[in-house]
Formats: sequence, structure tokens, C-alpha cells
Amino acid sequence: MTDSAAPLLVMHDISKRFGATQALSGVSFSVRAGEIMALVGENGAGKSTLMKILSGAHRPDAGSIHVAGRSYAPGSPQQARDAGVAMIYQELNLAPDLSVEDNIMLGREASRLGWLLRREQRPRVQQALDLLGHGELRPDAPVRSLSVGAQQLVEIARALVHDAKVIAFDEPTSSLTRQDVEHLFKVIRRLRETGRAIVYISHFLEEVRQLCDNYTVLRDGRVAGAGSLAGVPESAIVALMVGRSVEELFPTVPHAPGDVLLSVDRLSGRRFPVAASLELRRGEILGVFGLVGAGRTELIRSIFGLDPVKSGQVRVAAKLLAASPRAAIAAGLGIVSEDRKGEGLAQSRSIADNLTYSRLKPYSTLGWLRLGERRAIVESWMSRLHVKARSAEQEIAALSGGNQQKVALARVLHQDAQVLLLDEPTRGIDVGTKAEIYRLIGQLAAEGRSVIFVSSYCHELLAVCDRIAVMSRGRVTAVRDASNWNEHSIMEAAIAVDDSAGGGNERPSA
Repeated sequence: MTDSAAPLLVMHDISKRFGATQALSGVSFSVRAGEIMALVGENGAGKSTLMKILSGAHRPDAGSIHVAGRSYAPGSPQQARDAGVAMIYQELNLAPDLSVEDNIMLGREASRLGWLLRREQRPRVQQALDLLGHGELRPDAPVRSLSVGAQQLVEIARALVHDAKVIAFDEPTSSLTRQDVEHLFKVIRRLRETGRAIVYISHFLEEVRQLCDNYTVLRDGRVAGAGSLAGVPESAIVALMVGRSVEELFPTVPHAPGDVLLSVDRLSGRRFPVAASLELRRGEILGVFGLVGAGRTELIRSIFGLDPVKSGQVRVAAKLLAASPRAAIAAGLGIVSEDRKGEGLAQSRSIADNLTYSRLKPYSTLGWLRLGERRAIVESWMSRLHVKARSAEQEIAALSGGNQQKVALARVLHQDAQVLLLDEPTRGIDVGTKAEIYRLIGQLAAEGRSVIFVSSYCHELLAVCDRIAVMSRGRVTAVRDASNWNEHSIMEAAIAVDDSAGGGNERPSA
């Protein structure tokens, strides 16, 4: 239930420009005590900029902010925390070699004459952990020994020790197991009951409906709509986000699978996969599902030769494939990693560089690159995949997550890959861009290319794929036509073996 009193957080007529880009224009936004407000919008809509202004990382060009009725204009994140505003980011900001207690108290340590007073600060740390329902989390445990979900609780506990009145969560569930997500939701509801104002940013509309009271939609740096979630259909929120009616969240393109193109026979790696076998037909979209640690990523990395292979064979068009990325690329395979920042793209390099790194030969003469010719081809791919950027020379790091993913897909298409290995290609992507990617995958299948689509979101696999393979503890345990699966049967097949080993459920992510 939301409080009927005056809003605890008020952001009024906020504007922010970066060079020629108007990131925010007259945005007004408020959250009451005891309210969970969903802030949603496509990548690049202005959500991150608005939250960076709230957290003190950016200063607005115009507008005003009030917290608990007082004027609020932080000059830094530390000033924001001192004023009772905390941000919990998707990418955690912890010191892994320090203890839980030291991370929670970082910057707020109890000390006297240069000596740390642990006896004085320990009760505050334990009180914060108890409030989160995680009192068993040891203050002296090193943070690097914790699961991602437990590390996130350390971040929240830090906000509580700083007496945060307003807490913003930015895509907090994208790397969590289903069990951790459920626990996080309980924690957030508990925070709401203590009278805090909660801002919740997510691309998962099913999460938003499950957790939040009200919503605000940003589009192109402006408020496109706001209100109570009660009775509002998901399609209406999506239409506000993308600026048009979205008839199909999962567009399909007719295609007809043909002969077997890729054959995996009892493939085993150092740990995973374990004697994995499957076949992929030309013009087919094959989904791969599994719980956390089931070995999905290891399977496609082994197929591509990125991870060592102990035994088994991979054949492309009946020809044996050597276990190396060079051989895989030469045979027509391309891979899109789930880790865009870590290994999928070179963040400090340009769009042009990233898009062509795996196939520079068409633009090379005696070791020299014909940059003009390359730029023209890169721009044509950017146009086809609707990559929003200033130019082909813009750094990848400056793009939204959705546009980065489009560049990663364009790279394997420019490489002329006939078999695309896509690992969580829609993770962290807004609904409008997801629909574009689903349509692109269908078009690729219609052109005769083959796709292995790894996802932990059952719904998209059922909607997009021709067949779905389920993995458990490194093994491919079942492969069926998508029409013969449903979310319940997929989860049953994935859990059947993993439960006996104490494995947790992975939450749906997109």
C-alpha cells in the first residue's frame, strides 16, 4: 500500500543535455513513502541519466529535486548518500577482498584516533542484515566468497546503514537465480513497509507488475505516461515505451528447416558439457534452456572452440570441425557472447572496428585497410539492424545495451556466419529492441541460416524457436519441437536432475 502523504522524492522539470543530445527534457517524477515506483523505457530513453542526476553523478541543466521536503542538489554520489539517497546498480560496486562488514561501512567507519571501532559498528551492520532477513550472513565473511544475490544484499545493507530514505534499483535481477529474485522481492517489500521510497528500473514487465505499485514511462527523454499498474495491460505500457502500438511482442517470420547443417556428437569439455549431442538443421532456430550451472554457455563455447574439448565431435555440413575459433569462423560459425562488456565487444573501440574484426580481408591490401570502403559497408549493416549512433566511428562503450547487442549481431552477419550461436542475446534489452532481434532471427532462418538460441526465459524460447533442447548438469536431457513444450514441462525437465544436486532455479531473464 502506498502512503497518501506528500511525496518523499520529487524531481521537477529535470533537463539534461550532452553536447547535441538532449537526454532529458522537462521530466517530472515523484515517489511517496511506502511506494515502489517502476521506471521503465527503452534503452536510451533517459532512465540512467535521470538516476545519475538523482544519485549525484550528474548535475541537471534545469529543474529541482526535493527529498523529504528539503531541497536536494548533490554534487557527488557521496553527498547523495549523506542526504539519504542510494543507488543499487546492476553491476555491483563492492570491494571483493574486504569483508561484508567493511563493505557495508566503507566510508562510514566508526573510528577514533585512526583506530577502527568494530565493537561500535558491528551492531549497526547486524541490524541492517537482520532487517533484510539475512541475519545469518556473517559480517566477517569475505565478499568474494558470496553468491551474486548475497553480494547484492551487502549493497542494500550499505544503503540502510547510510539511513537511505530513497533507494533506486537499476536492473537488479538480470544475473540472479530465481530463488535470489524471490528473496530480493521480499527484501524490497520489507523496505517499502519501513516507509522508504523505492524506484525500480527493469526491462522485465512481468517483474514490474509483480512488485510495483505505480509506473512512469520515459521515451526520448520525456515522460510518456504514468499511473497505477492496477488494470493497465502490458501492451499499453509497451506502446508508451516505443511510441507505437506493438501488436507482436514476439514477431515470427515464416521459415522451413531443411537438412542437418551442424551435428554435435557426445561433446565433453573439462567440466561441461558432458557427452552432449544435438543436431541443428539449415534454416532452424534451436532453443537451449537450463538452470544456473547447467552448462548452456559451456556447450556453445565448446562448439565454437573457445573452451577446451576433451572428447566428442562437431561436424558442419558433414565435415569434421577442429576445436578452435579460427576453424569455426572458417566453417561459417559465429558466436555472440552473453558477456557483451567482458568479451563480446571491445568497449574502447569503434562500431566499425567491432563489426569487422572477425572479417577484415575484404578491406585489406598488403596490410593496409581501405577505411572508406569499410565505412560504407559498416553503415549499411547499421542501417539494416537500426543501430542508433552518431557515426560508425563512435565507441561501443557510448552505446546503449540494445545498440551494443545489435553491433554484436551485425558482426557475425558481416562475417557471413551460416550458424549463429547466440548466448542470451536479449538480456538487458528493452522490449522494442527485443522484438527487432526476434524478427531478425526469424529473417535469418528464412534466409537459410541456422541459429542456436540460448536463453533462460522460457517464454521467448517457446515463442521464437522451432525446437527446444533442455540441459541439466552439462547434459542435453531432452530435445523436442517447441509445440510439445510448455513452461512447466521445460522447468520440470531442467530440474529433474539438478534438484538432487541442490541446484537452484534460474529466473526468467530477457
